[in-house]
Amino acid sequence: MPQEQPYNPLHGITLEKLLSELIEHYGWEQLGKRIDIKCFSNNPSIGSSLKFLRRTPWARDKVEALYLDLKIFNR
Repeated sequence: MPQEQPYNPLHGITLEKLLSELIEHYGWEQLGKRIDIKCFSNNPSIGSSLKFLRRTPWARDKVEALYLDLKIFNR
């Protein structure tokens, strides 16, 4: 039985879509400056970044928070 998600602003948004929107808005260089993660600043790619973010909860939390900030301030 699926878990209910009372107002989750990230519900239905894949990590790949979220990351792609951040890259489109900030670019790899600025994204690496905003969130100090090696996969954003050293030979960045979507694939390697997704792999790292899926295994590293603290990094994913930071990326999700930046995405939410972007969406809130761009309304």
